[in-house]
Amino acid sequence: MRGWIGRFIRRGPAPAAPVESAPVSQRLKRYTAASGYVYEYFNLGHRDESGTRRHRFHVSADRKNWFEVEVAVEDQGIRTWELDNGRVLNSAERYAVAKLALFDAFDEGESPEALRAPVQVPALRIARLLASVDL
Repeated sequence: MRGWIGRFIRRGPAPAAPVESAPVSQRLKRYTAASGYVYEYFNLGHRDESGTRRHRFHVSADRKNWFEVEVAVEDQGIRTWELDNGRVLNSAERYAVAKLALFDAFDEGESPEALRAPVQVPALRIARLLASVDL
C-alpha cells in the first residue's frame, strides 16, 4: 500500500526561505544591454542567508520567456566598503549594488541563457560598482 501511495505523493525540495522587502506593486523596468538585447525585469525582493544577501529578479529578453536571476552580494564585502568609507550603506544603496551587478551581467552575457547561473558579487566588485555611481 505504501508503494502505491508513494507514486502519487512526491516530496520535492524544501521550500526556500521567504523573500524580504518584496515591492508591494511590481514595476516593469527595462535595460538595453551592450549585447544588444533589451531586458525587462521585476524586482522580487531579497533574502539574507549565510553571510550573503540574495536579490531575486524576474527577467525576460523577449517578453515571452521569463526566468529568475539571483544576484548574491556578500555581506563581508559590504562591511569592508563601509569600514573603508566611514559610513553605513542604507537599504537603497545595497539594492543599487545588486541592480548594478545585474546590469553588468546583462552587458557581459552573450545571450539570455548566460544569465541562468547566479551572479556573484564579491568584495572587490562591490567597491567598483559603488565607485561607478560616485559612492
